[in-house]
Amino acid sequence: MSRRRRAAAAGRRPAAAALALLLLLAPATACGSRLPRSAFGSAGGAPDLATDTGVSAREITVGIITSLTSPVGGEALAGPRYGALAFFRAQADQGGLHGRTVRVVTCDDGGSGLGNRDCAHRLIDQEHVFALVAGSVLDYAGAPYVDAHQVPDVGGQPITTAYDRWPHLYSIYGSAAPRDGRSVGWDGVLYQSTEVYRFFKERLGAHSAAVVSYNQADSARYARQLEEGLRAEGYRVLSQSVDLALPGFQTVAAAMKADGSELLFDAMDSRGNAALCQALDAAGVRLTAKVTNVQNWSETVRTDYRDSPSCRNDLWATSSSRNYEDTTQPAVAAFRAAMARYYPERAGQLSAWELEGWAAALWLTDAMDSCGTELTRACVGRFMNRREPYDAHGLLIPADFTPQPRPSGPTLACLNAARWQDTAFDGRGGWVGQVDFPATACYDVPQLPYRP
Repeated sequence: MSRRRRAAAAGRRPAAAALALLLLLAPATACGSRLPRSAFGSAGGAPDLATDTGVSAREITVGIITSLTSPVGGEALAGPRYGALAFFRAQADQGGLHGRTVRVVTCDDGGSGLGNRDCAHRLIDQEHVFALVAGSVLDYAGAPYVDAHQVPDVGGQPITTAYDRWPHLYSIYGSAAPRDGRSVGWDGVLYQSTEVYRFFKERLGAHSAAVVSYNQADSARYARQLEEGLRAEGYRVLSQSVDLALPGFQTVAAAMKADGSELLFDAMDSRGNAALCQALDAAGVRLTAKVTNVQNWSETVRTDYRDSPSCRNDLWATSSSRNYEDTTQPAVAAFRAAMARYYPERAGQLSAWELEGWAAALWLTDAMDSCGTELTRACVGRFMNRREPYDAHGLLIPADFTPQPRPSGPTLACLNAARWQDTAFDGRGGWVGQVDFPATACYDVPQLPYRP
């Protein structure tokens, strides 16, 4: 497998594990400034005729499915939707794409499989969408219907395994799986890589870690995957389980203090994380790093961890996308300007997931732009399936969808990382990058098989 290809999977949780975790569950550049034309394709003149479903002479209809009113709460999965909406609003203000404006239709599936199928049918059968983009759903039960109608689904979050099965679905992180519709991954097997654990071992010299989970099947299953990855990298692992209804985090804090655990990984929701951090602060436990992921790389840590400032300043996040605080990068500056202009009320929820929603919309736009005025789903598919990795104008570690043989040995994988620091950004606090994005934290690491 090529070195650039495998870099695309960095920082990604195994899909089933991400679902299990979810089930448990800043100043911008001037708002009035014009955004870079290169981010939105070509304005051009409008074609005379419709060219495919959802495409008219003046408009392209695109759908976004999100689990908003779900058991995990309205904000847990909202980020990608708002990032994509901000992109298309900015694009419309810049003249659209070859004279066409993108009309976005959103659908809340309520976090259920039935609701997701209803959204897929409504967007395809009634709204006649050309494509889907930036999806973030708990149960992608509508995936077979989307794929059967050859609707491109670009830049979705791989919370479930659908993006590693269906050929017309393209996750934000790419995929090396066959994606032939017959089975997930390689005959029902997926692989997790260990670059996150390698990073903290080599960068911070860590050799011990605690893994905390609920006494609930999905949480425990993900915790076992964390422990397997850590042990593969040579860590000493302290495993701790708490009751889902009445978690005894004080006992966990005492055990971690006695063990001298350097890192903390968890298979819990955000509420459990906040409560655990309070217990750690109260017990005087200081970590080398409390490791979280792209879902929690967010401004909300200011309030989520208000009662545990020491633990908050131990937070590190890893991902396959650029730090949303890095406004020195033009694509991030464009994202921040658009969010400030169109969704100023979301300043306190700004997140890496919103940036990835923006990157998803950019990916779909570049695919559509490659078609010129003769926009078709088949043309978008050719762009998405090309062998050249895509980086969303510097926002993503390069990703593609070239099928590869089943992993059989160590493979190069890269990641991005940031740390929360209360003293950063002139004292307002924020996420400080720890990697010279995108390629300085790259490692040849094992691929560990698992069945989702």
